[in-house]
Amino acid sequence: MSSKHTPSIARISKATDQLANLRQATTEWQQSDNPLLRLSRRLGTTLILDQQVAMFADSLKELVEYDQLTYRHRIGRQEMVFSIGLGGQHHCEYRLNLEGESYGLITINRRRRFAEEELAAIEQLLSVAICPIRNACQFAAMQQTALTDALTRVPNKRALDESLLKACSSGDRHGEEYSLILCDLDHFKRVNDTHGHIIGDHLLQEAAAQIEQAIRGSDGLFRFGGEEFAILLPHTTENDARLVAERIRARVSSFSLNCGEQNVAITCSLGVATRQKGEDTEQWQARADEALYRAKSRGRNQTRVSDRII
Repeated sequence: MSSKHTPSIARISKATDQLANLRQATTEWQQSDNPLLRLSRRLGTTLILDQQVAMFADSLKELVEYDQLTYRHRIGRQEMVFSIGLGGQHHCEYRLNLEGESYGLITINRRRRFAEEELAAIEQLLSVAICPIRNACQFAAMQQTALTDALTRVPNKRALDESLLKACSSGDRHGEEYSLILCDLDHFKRVNDTHGHIIGDHLLQEAAAQIEQAIRGSDGLFRFGGEEFAILLPHTTENDARLVAERIRARVSSFSLNCGEQNVAITCSLGVATRQKGEDTEQWQARADEALYRAKSRGRNQTRVSDRII
């Protein structure tokens, strides 16, 4: 029998030694008390950005005393801010840049100056953390893309559904008041049929921008249909939500798009519903939708509140 396909004893022995070395290295990596290896192990357990920054903050505290650590980064439309502790007059800042991309800014404060060896320790920990933080930022961006309307760049219906569920849970648990506005652009099909979908798309983008300028930074704007938007208002009473809806209506009707021979303007109709305790998302939306239907059926370009006429 030919032996040319049979591994030699030397090759088998070498492979066995390599496997043994790998097992030993894995055991040492898992059990090592080296702070860099401990941080690396912890960061590998999650892709959630704020959890990773918290892990970095905990690991840093074991090596360098500080009074406050703050991480800031903007991913798409979302401003990510993580802060622990209270400040001090001395600080050091680190911009997390990798391969030409920025992945945030870390600022560390305390009441006394940092020694050179402390700054070196911070930089060593950051060298371990930056790749996992980069991965977490990219993961957050992917999640945000899945929840964003491609045309208007505002959150989509899936994001609205998730936000309404959270609002219902928070409202029942903490008694917080939430209001919902549904906004529908009037006669929008006529605009598309007359001026084309390119003009229609520009109007949708401008309408989203106008609505965004009429609401607070803490409010949520969503596109959940062809020409329909939803606005979720935390800590907002029915009367205040009505005022916001009227402000939105005024802003939307105040702009026009130049189409060469003429300017194209639009109006909108709005329905308002403040969530009642124990109400689920479908019931809440149905009341806002009923108010919107009344606004449209009674002449459009107006606001109606659920179960009440304004």
